Amino acid sequence: MSRALRFLSFGLGVLLLFHGVDKVMHGVDYIEKILVASKVPYSQYIQYGVYIGEVLAPVLLIFGKYIRISGAIVAFNMAVSIYLVNRDTIFSLGEHGAWSIEIPMLYLIAGLTLALWDIDKKSSK
Repeated sequence: MSRALRFLSFGLGVLLLFHGVDKVMHGVDYIEKILVASKVPYSQYIQYGVYIGEVLAPVLLIFGKYIRISGAIVAFNMAVSIYLVNRDTIFSLGEHGAWSIEIPMLYLIAGLTLALWDIDKKSSK
């Protein structure tokens, strides 16, 4: 495994795990409200999927296990998050001129990069 892949995997895992710890400490009831408002069926169960995307996948990334699958889970989690929470602000700028969904998109792109990375490819020397 290349150092760049390991660094990206570890960094993404650590940064995203903070969000997961917050969910563990404060619960995910507000996520169910967002899902219900978006008319998502089985919201009472689907809300717990955030633990997979923000606790399990980051822990696996930190330890360098199942990187492609974990990256795909993170990317999917962030795509759903952007759709549910930020869909009204996707085409707007923040207070200081940055894209309003800049941080969630960075997580999505990093997860997608890990999911698409050819991990088995031998690094050239």
